[in-house]
Amino acid sequence: MNENNPNTNGDIDRWVEWIKDCKYLPETDFKQLCTIISDIFFEESNVQPVFSPVTICGDLHGQYYDVQELFRTGGYPPDTQYIFMGDFVDRGYYSLETLTQLLVFKAKWPDRVTLLRGNHESRQVTQVYGFYDECMKKYGNANLWRFCCRLFDLMPIGALIDNEVLCIHGGLSPDIGTIDQMRTIERDQEIPHRGGFCDLMWSDPDDIDWWAISPRGAGWLFGEKPTNQFMHNNQLSLICRAHQLVQEGIKFMFDEHLVTVWSAPNYCYRCGNIAAILAFHTATNHETKLFNAVPDNERVIPAKTTTPYFL
Repeated sequence: MNENNPNTNGDIDRWVEWIKDCKYLPETDFKQLCTIISDIFFEESNVQPVFSPVTICGDLHGQYYDVQELFRTGGYPPDTQYIFMGDFVDRGYYSLETLTQLLVFKAKWPDRVTLLRGNHESRQVTQVYGFYDECMKKYGNANLWRFCCRLFDLMPIGALIDNEVLCIHGGLSPDIGTIDQMRTIERDQEIPHRGGFCDLMWSDPDDIDWWAISPRGAGWLFGEKPTNQFMHNNQLSLICRAHQLVQEGIKFMFDEHLVTVWSAPNYCYRCGNIAAILAFHTATNHETKLFNAVPDNERVIPAKTTTPYFL
């Protein structure tokens, strides 16, 4: 990736230091970063293979200072390998800085950071819930937002730990029965309004037997039977997903065959929840790590608030 440009590694090292202070990159640097990340994403599969030990993280939603607490809790890369299960942007004050830090880490240590797409990594959603407006405010134009949306289209949609733990943002789909079907999805597009790709981004587990209409208006509610069926068909030991606020940070369902991980503490700066990450020592040996939001006196709070709506 970087062999043909001797300056690239130096640029990445400079960006690693720059983003530590919750600063977004100059426009030309960010475009260069996007080019580097695009090349990496092009080489990754729809369902990216990952090997333990690895730590998985749920929604972050632009809460930069709380993401630093996540890294203090779980360790910074490259010492800790991570899978982030999407929803990096929107609602928080610092979506741009949060996304930039993850992209810089991905550029620096591409084999130690896996970034999966969430339902908020889309053009339509980011225009409503804050990221588009943030890019416009900080850069004065929509060019960088467009670059980000192009990256979103290239992101993997799942990860498979040791061939037996599946990580996705949302949930299951009645149109997708195997991981091999996930591998055949044309991911290089805006997330559709319906169908298997949409469901993987939007679906939620519920205490039902099979399938039900989702109140979100996209995806499905799925129960224990389709979960067990999917796990049996694909020889899985666990399904990990994010997408839903969990007050305790983590929630196991369906006889601990499925887990929801939520990594944005005090979501939207008012929900009062704690956050979690899940560290896998092996595919069958995992440890929950909880953390709280950073106190207000340890963060910078901008004057303008973000859209206080829950999706």
